[in-house]
Amino acid sequence: MRLDREIAAALEHYHAEGYAVLRGVFTPEEVATLAAAFDRHWQIGMAHRASWRHGNLHYRLGHDPALGKILRLVQWPSYDDPVLAAFRTDARLLAVLEPLLGGNIKQIINQLHWKPPGAASAEFAYHQDARFRRPREAYRDLARSYVQTGIAVDPHTRENGAMRVLPRSHLLGEVDLEIPGAVMDVGMADEALRRVGLDPALLVDLELEPGDLAFWNVYTIHGSGPNTTRGDRRFYLNGYVRAPDCDRGEWAWRGGEKQALGAPVLVHYEQLYERPEPHYLD
Repeated sequence: MRLDREIAAALEHYHAEGYAVLRGVFTPEEVATLAAAFDRHWQIGMAHRASWRHGNLHYRLGHDPALGKILRLVQWPSYDDPVLAAFRTDARLLAVLEPLLGGNIKQIINQLHWKPPGAASAEFAYHQDARFRRPREAYRDLARSYVQTGIAVDPHTRENGAMRVLPRSHLLGEVDLEIPGAVMDVGMADEALRRVGLDPALLVDLELEPGDLAFWNVYTIHGSGPNTTRGDRRFYLNGYVRAPDCDRGEWAWRGGEKQALGAPVLVHYEQLYERPEPHYLD
Protein backbone atom coordinates (compact mmCIF):
# COMPACT_ATOMS: atom_id res chain seq x y z
CA MET A 1 0.00 0.00 0.00
CA ARG A 2 1.26 3.49 -0.79
CA LEU A 3 2.34 5.71 2.07
CA ASP A 4 -0.42 8.06 3.17
CA ARG A 5 1.75 11.11 2.50
CA GLU A 6 2.32 10.06 -1.14
CA ILE A 7 -1.40 9.68 -1.73
CA ALA A 8 -2.10 12.95 0.06
CA ALA A 9 0.41 14.79 -2.14
CA ALA A 10 -1.09 13.25 -5.29
CA LEU A 11 -4.61 14.20 -4.22
CA GLU A 12 -3.49 17.76 -3.54
CA HIS A 13 -2.00 17.94 -7.03
CA TYR A 14 -5.19 16.45 -8.49
CA HIS A 15 -7.38 19.09 -6.86
CA ALA A 16 -5.10 21.94 -7.94
CA GLU A 17 -4.08 20.82 -11.45
CA GLY A 18 -6.81 18.39 -12.51
CA TYR A 19 -4.53 15.34 -12.75
CA ALA A 20 -1.88 13.48 -10.75
CA VAL A 21 0.51 10.53 -10.97
CA LEU A 22 1.55 7.96 -8.39
CA ARG A 23 4.80 6.27 -9.38
CA GLY A 24 5.44 2.54 -9.21
CA VAL A 25 2.05 1.52 -7.84
CA PHE A 26 2.17 -1.85 -9.59
CA THR A 27 5.18 -4.17 -9.57
CA PRO A 28 7.10 -5.33 -12.67
CA GLU A 29 5.54 -8.79 -12.21
CA GLU A 30 2.05 -7.29 -12.16
CA VAL A 31 2.82 -5.19 -15.21
CA ALA A 32 3.98 -8.32 -17.04
CA THR A 33 0.66 -9.96 -16.15
CA LEU A 34 -1.19 -6.96 -17.56
CA ALA A 35 0.94 -6.99 -20.71
CA ALA A 36 0.07 -10.65 -21.28
CA ALA A 37 -3.63 -9.83 -20.91
CA PHE A 38 -3.26 -7.06 -23.47
CA ASP A 39 -1.59 -9.51 -25.84
CA ARG A 40 -4.44 -12.00 -25.43
CA HIS A 41 -7.06 -9.41 -26.25
CA TRP A 42 -5.07 -8.05 -29.19
CA GLN A 43 -5.11 -11.53 -30.72
CA ILE A 44 -8.84 -11.93 -30.07
CA GLY A 45 -9.66 -8.53 -31.50
CA MET A 46 -7.49 -8.88 -34.59
CA ALA A 47 -9.13 -12.22 -35.38
CA HIS A 48 -12.44 -10.41 -35.92
CA ARG A 49 -13.25 -9.12 -39.39
CA ALA A 50 -14.81 -5.93 -38.01
CA SER A 51 -15.64 -4.22 -34.72
CA TRP A 52 -17.54 -6.71 -32.55
CA ARG A 53 -19.82 -6.50 -29.53
CA HIS A 54 -21.29 -8.92 -27.00
CA GLY A 55 -23.26 -6.96 -24.42
CA ASN A 56 -20.92 -4.37 -22.91
CA LEU A 57 -17.83 -6.20 -24.21
CA HIS A 58 -16.70 -4.40 -27.36
CA TYR A 59 -13.66 -4.79 -29.62
CA ARG A 60 -13.16 -1.56 -31.60
CA LEU A 61 -11.11 -2.06 -34.75
CA GLY A 62 -9.68 0.69 -36.92
CA HIS A 63 -7.78 1.19 -40.16
CA ASP A 64 -4.39 2.82 -39.89
CA PRO A 65 -2.78 4.29 -43.06
CA ALA A 66 0.58 2.75 -42.15
CA LEU A 67 -0.41 -0.59 -40.56
CA GLY A 68 -3.80 -1.42 -41.98
CA LYS A 69 -6.18 -3.13 -39.56
CA ILE A 70 -5.45 -2.37 -35.90
CA LEU A 71 -7.25 -2.82 -32.60
CA ARG A 72 -7.84 0.60 -31.08
CA LEU A 73 -9.48 -0.42 -27.81
CA VAL A 74 -11.50 -3.02 -25.94
CA GLN A 75 -14.37 -1.99 -23.69
CA TRP A 76 -15.23 -4.07 -20.64
CA PRO A 77 -12.83 -7.00 -21.15
CA SER A 78 -13.10 -7.71 -17.42
CA TYR A 79 -16.38 -9.59 -17.83
CA ASP A 80 -14.53 -12.65 -19.11
CA ASP A 81 -10.96 -11.95 -18.01
CA PRO A 82 -10.30 -12.58 -14.29
CA VAL A 83 -6.82 -11.01 -14.49
CA LEU A 84 -8.17 -7.68 -15.68
CA ALA A 85 -11.14 -7.95 -13.32
CA ALA A 86 -8.77 -8.23 -10.34
CA PHE A 87 -7.00 -4.98 -11.24
CA ARG A 88 -10.26 -3.02 -11.53
CA THR A 89 -10.96 -3.47 -7.81
CA ASP A 90 -7.39 -3.49 -6.52
CA ALA A 91 -7.05 -2.05 -3.02
CA ARG A 92 -4.40 0.39 -4.24
CA LEU A 93 -6.98 2.02 -6.50
CA LEU A 94 -9.46 2.26 -3.65
CA ALA A 95 -6.83 4.00 -1.50
CA VAL A 96 -6.74 6.80 -4.08
CA LEU A 97 -10.45 6.86 -4.90
CA GLU A 98 -12.02 6.59 -1.45
CA PRO A 99 -10.89 10.08 -0.29
CA LEU A 100 -12.50 11.48 -3.45
CA LEU A 101 -15.61 9.32 -3.90
CA GLY A 102 -16.26 7.53 -0.63
CA GLY A 103 -16.66 3.78 -0.20
CA ASN A 104 -19.66 3.22 -2.49
CA ILE A 105 -18.25 3.39 -6.00
CA LYS A 106 -19.51 2.31 -9.41
CA GLN A 107 -17.42 1.82 -12.53
CA ILE A 108 -18.37 3.19 -15.93
CA ILE A 109 -15.09 2.79 -17.87
CA ASN A 110 -13.10 -0.43 -18.27
CA GLN A 111 -10.91 -0.21 -21.36
CA LEU A 112 -7.69 -1.43 -22.93
CA HIS A 113 -6.06 1.20 -25.17
CA TRP A 114 -3.35 0.52 -27.74
CA LYS A 115 -0.99 2.72 -29.74
CA PRO A 116 0.89 0.13 -31.80
CA PRO A 117 4.41 0.95 -33.03
CA GLY A 118 4.50 2.89 -36.25
CA ALA A 119 0.77 3.65 -36.35
CA ALA A 120 0.13 6.81 -38.32
CA SER A 121 -3.22 7.83 -36.90
CA ALA A 122 -3.78 6.28 -33.46
CA GLU A 123 -4.50 9.65 -31.87
CA PHE A 124 -7.12 11.17 -29.58
CA ALA A 125 -8.24 14.75 -30.14
CA TYR A 126 -8.14 17.18 -27.23
CA HIS A 127 -11.28 16.55 -25.21
CA GLN A 128 -12.85 16.32 -21.76
CA ASP A 129 -14.24 13.02 -20.51
CA ALA A 130 -17.45 14.88 -19.65
CA ARG A 131 -18.18 14.65 -23.38
CA PHE A 132 -18.99 10.95 -22.94
CA ARG A 133 -21.14 11.15 -19.83
CA ARG A 134 -24.45 10.61 -21.58
CA PRO A 135 -27.32 10.75 -21.00
CA ARG A 136 -26.35 13.72 -18.86
CA GLU A 137 -29.27 13.26 -16.46
CA ALA A 138 -27.77 9.91 -15.38
CA TYR A 139 -24.59 11.60 -14.10
CA ARG A 140 -24.85 14.15 -11.30
CA ASP A 141 -22.26 16.48 -9.75
CA LEU A 142 -19.79 15.45 -12.46
CA ALA A 143 -16.85 17.58 -11.31
CA ARG A 144 -16.69 15.90 -7.91
CA SER A 145 -18.23 12.49 -8.51
CA TYR A 146 -16.11 11.06 -11.34
CA VAL A 147 -12.42 10.05 -11.51
CA GLN A 148 -10.63 8.46 -14.45
CA THR A 149 -7.57 6.26 -13.82
CA GLY A 150 -4.95 4.79 -16.13
CA ILE A 151 -2.27 2.16 -15.47
CA ALA A 152 0.79 2.39 -17.73
CA VAL A 153 1.79 -0.98 -19.17
CA ASP A 154 4.64 0.45 -21.26
CA PRO A 155 6.73 3.62 -20.94
CA HIS A 156 4.64 6.61 -22.02
CA THR A 157 6.66 9.31 -23.75
CA ARG A 158 5.86 12.17 -26.08
CA GLU A 159 7.34 10.11 -28.93
CA ASN A 160 4.98 7.17 -28.42
CA GLY A 161 1.81 9.15 -27.82
CA ALA A 162 1.72 9.90 -24.10
CA MET A 163 -1.30 11.87 -22.92
CA ARG A 164 -0.96 15.63 -23.03
CA VAL A 165 -2.96 17.44 -20.33
CA LEU A 166 -3.83 21.09 -19.84
CA PRO A 167 -3.23 21.86 -16.16
CA ARG A 168 -6.07 23.59 -14.28
CA SER A 169 -8.45 23.17 -17.22
CA HIS A 170 -10.74 21.22 -14.89
CA LEU A 171 -11.61 24.56 -13.29
CA LEU A 172 -13.20 25.81 -16.53
CA GLY A 173 -16.20 23.50 -16.48
CA GLU A 174 -17.38 22.07 -19.78
CA VAL A 175 -15.65 23.57 -22.84
CA ASP A 176 -16.95 23.16 -26.40
CA LEU A 177 -13.86 22.07 -28.35
CA GLU A 178 -15.88 21.56 -31.56
CA ILE A 179 -14.50 18.09 -32.32
CA PRO A 180 -15.59 17.14 -35.89
CA GLY A 181 -16.37 13.49 -35.28
CA ALA A 182 -15.34 10.79 -32.85
CA VAL A 183 -12.48 11.76 -30.51
CA MET A 184 -10.43 8.72 -31.55
CA ASP A 185 -10.85 9.54 -35.24
CA VAL A 186 -9.50 13.10 -35.02
CA GLY A 187 -5.89 14.19 -34.64
CA MET A 188 -4.57 16.17 -31.69
CA ALA A 189 -4.50 19.82 -32.90
CA ASP A 190 -3.30 22.82 -30.89
CA GLU A 191 -5.56 25.06 -32.96
CA ALA A 192 -8.57 23.44 -31.31
CA LEU A 193 -7.39 24.93 -28.02
CA ARG A 194 -6.60 28.34 -29.48
CA ARG A 195 -10.11 28.60 -30.91
CA VAL A 196 -11.52 28.60 -27.38
CA GLY A 197 -8.87 30.94 -25.96
CA LEU A 198 -6.58 28.32 -24.41
CA ASP A 199 -2.78 28.32 -24.69
CA PRO A 200 -1.21 25.09 -26.03
CA ALA A 201 2.13 26.20 -24.58
CA LEU A 202 0.77 25.23 -21.16
CA LEU A 203 0.25 21.58 -22.10
CA VAL A 204 2.13 18.95 -20.08
CA ASP A 205 3.28 15.56 -21.38
CA LEU A 206 2.09 12.89 -18.95
CA GLU A 207 5.19 10.72 -19.19
CA LEU A 208 4.84 7.45 -17.28
CA GLU A 209 6.80 4.32 -16.49
CA PRO A 210 5.25 0.84 -16.43
CA GLY A 211 3.29 0.42 -13.21
CA ASP A 212 2.61 4.13 -12.73
CA LEU A 213 -0.97 5.17 -11.97
CA ALA A 214 -2.36 8.38 -13.47
CA PHE A 215 -5.73 9.86 -12.57
CA TRP A 216 -7.57 12.92 -13.81
CA ASN A 217 -10.77 14.93 -13.57
CA VAL A 218 -13.75 14.62 -15.89
CA TYR A 219 -13.19 18.24 -17.05
CA THR A 220 -9.42 18.04 -17.53
CA ILE A 221 -8.63 18.72 -21.19
CA HIS A 222 -6.33 16.08 -22.63
CA GLY A 223 -5.40 14.29 -25.84
CA SER A 224 -2.63 12.12 -27.26
CA GLY A 225 -0.64 11.89 -30.47
CA PRO A 226 0.59 8.97 -32.58
CA ASN A 227 3.21 6.40 -31.62
CA THR A 228 6.31 7.06 -33.72
CA THR A 229 8.53 4.54 -31.91
CA ARG A 230 9.16 0.81 -32.38
CA GLY A 231 7.43 -0.26 -29.19
CA ASP A 232 3.85 -0.48 -27.93
CA ARG A 233 2.11 2.14 -25.81
CA ARG A 234 -0.57 0.36 -23.80
CA PHE A 235 -2.83 1.93 -21.16
CA TYR A 236 -5.41 0.24 -18.90
CA LEU A 237 -8.22 2.70 -18.19
CA ASN A 238 -10.76 2.38 -15.39
CA GLY A 239 -13.23 5.17 -14.65
CA TYR A 240 -15.17 5.43 -11.41
CA VAL A 241 -18.11 7.40 -10.04
CA ARG A 242 -19.64 8.04 -6.64
CA ALA A 243 -22.54 5.58 -6.65
CA PRO A 244 -25.32 7.89 -5.36
CA ASP A 245 -24.53 10.35 -8.18
CA CYS A 246 -24.85 7.87 -11.06
CA ASP A 247 -27.78 5.82 -12.31
CA ARG A 248 -25.57 3.56 -14.44
CA GLY A 249 -22.44 1.47 -14.12
CA GLU A 250 -21.14 -1.71 -12.55
CA TRP A 251 -20.48 -1.78 -8.83
CA ALA A 252 -16.78 -1.74 -7.92
CA TRP A 253 -16.98 -1.26 -4.14
CA ARG A 254 -19.87 -1.24 -1.66
CA GLY A 255 -18.98 0.04 1.77
CA GLY A 256 -15.33 -0.31 0.78
CA GLU A 257 -15.76 -4.00 -0.13
CA LYS A 258 -14.86 -4.98 -3.69
CA GLN A 259 -17.64 -6.30 -5.91
CA ALA A 260 -17.39 -8.98 -8.58
CA LEU A 261 -18.95 -8.52 -11.99
CA GLY A 262 -22.15 -10.40 -12.70
CA ALA A 263 -24.60 -10.09 -15.58
CA PRO A 264 -23.90 -6.86 -17.53
CA VAL A 265 -25.88 -3.77 -16.53
CA LEU A 266 -26.52 -0.58 -18.46
CA VAL A 267 -23.43 1.59 -18.83
CA HIS A 268 -23.04 3.20 -22.28
CA TYR A 269 -24.44 0.59 -24.68
CA GLU A 270 -28.04 1.76 -25.02
CA GLN A 271 -29.24 -1.44 -26.72
CA LEU A 272 -27.86 -3.75 -24.03
CA TYR A 273 -31.24 -5.32 -23.27
CA GLU A 274 -32.59 -5.22 -26.84
CA ARG A 275 -29.49 -6.65 -28.56
CA PRO A 276 -27.22 -8.35 -26.02
CA GLU A 277 -26.13 -11.17 -28.34
CA PRO A 278 -22.71 -11.28 -30.09
CA HIS A 279 -22.71 -9.30 -33.35
CA TYR A 280 -20.50 -7.34 -35.73
CA LEU A 281 -20.82 -3.59 -36.16
CA ASP A 282 -20.62 -3.27 -39.94
